[in-house]
Amino acid sequence: MADLGTKIGIVDFENPIFVASGTYGYGTEVSELADINDLGAIVTKSITRYPREGNPPPRIVETPSGMLNSIGLANIGVEAYIETMIPLYEELKTPIIMNIAGSTEAEYCEILEMTESASSNIAGYEINISCPNVKAGGMEFGVDCDLTEQLTSRLRKLTERLLIMKLSPNVTDIAAIGIAAERGGADALSAINTLVGMSIDTTNKESNIHFGFGGLSGPAIKPVGLACVHKVYQAVDIPLIGIGGITCANDVLEYVLAGAAAVQVGTANYRDPDVGNSIIIELDTLLDKNNMGSILNLIGKVQLGS
Repeated sequence: MADLGTKIGIVDFENPIFVASGTYGYGTEVSELADINDLGAIVTKSITRYPREGNPPPRIVETPSGMLNSIGLANIGVEAYIETMIPLYEELKTPIIMNIAGSTEAEYCEILEMTESASSNIAGYEINISCPNVKAGGMEFGVDCDLTEQLTSRLRKLTERLLIMKLSPNVTDIAAIGIAAERGGADALSAINTLVGMSIDTTNKESNIHFGFGGLSGPAIKPVGLACVHKVYQAVDIPLIGIGGITCANDVLEYVLAGAAAVQVGTANYRDPDVGNSIIIELDTLLDKNNMGSILNLIGKVQLGS
């Protein structure tokens, strides 16, 4: 068998196949449909300070080779999450990475502090920095290097657990944002979040998403994800987690060669909640067949023309 083990920060993972935030609930809902214990890790849906109902429908629509979503961070809020979900993680073998979203720096910090104060076996935190920062005039953390570094630095002081900053592709220079997060003390970076997209019903001239714009995910964005991962890989020294359009083992290998130490499977989970386990088996076979050995030895080994 191939060596699928990978390491991110201080945490060792049995394999590099994680499931992406927003596609696997809080980490326990899919247990009747899939074996979640063999996954490398589960990244929860975004948790905010207070419960959110999210955006009104329609908020999901299929697109060619992908989907648009505008869920609006619907979740139970951090207090209910700590009370009802964290105790359930004691029964899981799979590492849980809690995704946190906020609208202000103070809100991110409060959520993390509240979670840290509770006894839990959470492996770490993935920080969604694509939410509006209303105190900065509507600017997003994820498009501003100074804000990214400042937020990361504050969060770093609050936890010794794995700290992963999730990067947005909707920026001029994603590598610069990655560098800022690294300077702030991030253990790792995940890339990419969804691309801004739109879909219109030509029969009634209405948008297929209530608020017009949504986040595009799925195979359509894989080339963008690969390019972003490689750009960031060339600029930072911390591990990367690749996201965007992964449906099979070959997709995983592409991300690893581009520079990712692990990946997150997202949209494909809606078609088959157990696709992650299928990819793990397929990846093991692929590496064995091609005598590739360890995942760690393949990171960033893409060959570019001179």
